[in-house]
Amino acid sequence: MITDQFGRTHNYLRISLTDNCNLRCFYCMPEENYNFTPHSKLMQADEIDTIAQLFVKNGVNKIRLTGGEPFVRKDAAKIIRNLGKLPVQLTCTTNGIRIDDMLPEIIQSDFQSINISLDTLQKEKFLKITRRDYFDRVLRNIDLLLQHTIKTKINVVAMKGINDDEISDFIAFTKAHPVEVRFIEFMPFSGNRWSSNQVMTQKDILDIVREKYDFIPLPMGFHDTAKQFSINGHKGSFSIISTMSEPFCNGCNRIRLTADGKLKNCLFSKKETDLLTPLRNGEDILPIIESAIWSKAKTQGGQLNEQFENINASIIQNRSMINIGG
Repeated sequence: MITDQFGRTHNYLRISLTDNCNLRCFYCMPEENYNFTPHSKLMQADEIDTIAQLFVKNGVNKIRLTGGEPFVRKDAAKIIRNLGKLPVQLTCTTNGIRIDDMLPEIIQSDFQSINISLDTLQKEKFLKITRRDYFDRVLRNIDLLLQHTIKTKINVVAMKGINDDEISDFIAFTKAHPVEVRFIEFMPFSGNRWSSNQVMTQKDILDIVREKYDFIPLPMGFHDTAKQFSINGHKGSFSIISTMSEPFCNGCNRIRLTADGKLKNCLFSKKETDLLTPLRNGEDILPIIESAIWSKAKTQGGQLNEQFENINASIIQNRSMINIGG
C-alpha cells in the first residue's frame, strides 16, 4: 500500500484523460480561448495503462476517470477497455454529453457508477453557466444510464447567487429518480474568481432542505467525502461534500494524476511530481510515487489551513480545476 507520513493509505486513483472540454463552465474553465495541452504532451493510452497497472500492484482498487471532459478524448474507448480489464472499481466523472456515444464501453467495462456534473435543472441557466446548449441531451443521458441500471450521481457545485435557489428542486428530483444528488461547496482554483461569500456551506444547504423535507443522515465510511442523507419516499438520496466548511482530510485516500502525467497528492497541493517524463525515459517511477505521497500535507495541500472566510484566493498556487482533473 502507498502511504503518507500521517499513516493514510492511498487506494483511490483519479486519472485525468484530457484538459479539453465541450463546455465552458466559468468556475472550472473561465477563459473561452483556453490553450489545451497538445496531444503529444498528454499521457498516451498505453502509458495510462502502464501507470494504472503499477498503482494497482501497489494497492489501488478504485480508479476514476476525469477531465476536462474524459469522453471527448478520441481514444477514450481504448483507454476504458484497457482499464476495464484491471481488478478495480472503475468510475467516471463526466458532463454527460457523450454518455450515449460511450455507453457500449461503459457497459462492457462494468463501470461501478457515473457522476454527472450538472449545476442547474433550468435550461436557460445551464446555457449561462456552461456557455453551451446541451441541457436536453444531458437529461436524456441521465435517463439512459438509469434505464441500464448504472448507479448515477449528479454533482452540483452550489453557489450563492447562481443556483442556491435550486437546492429544493434538486431534492425534488430525487423523489422520482434513483440518483444521488451531491452538493459540492464552491472551491478556489486558479482563474475561477472564487470568493468566500459565494460558498454555500453544508449548514446553508441543510437549512434550505429542512424547510420542506425531513431527512435522515446515513452512515459514512472512513474514506467517504460525501455526507449522505435519505428522505422517506424518495427513490434517490442527497449528499454534501463540505470541502470548505468541514474538511475531511483525515480519511483521504486519493491520488490525482493530471492529463500531462503529473502526480498531485492533494487537490490543493501547489507541488506536482512528473511521472510521465521518467516513465518515457525508462525509469522506475514507483519510488517517485512513494516519495510524492509520503510528503503529502496533513490538510488541504498545506494552503487552506484556516477558516475559509479568511482565504485569499489570489495567493493560492494551483492549476485551474479543468487542468487538475477534479
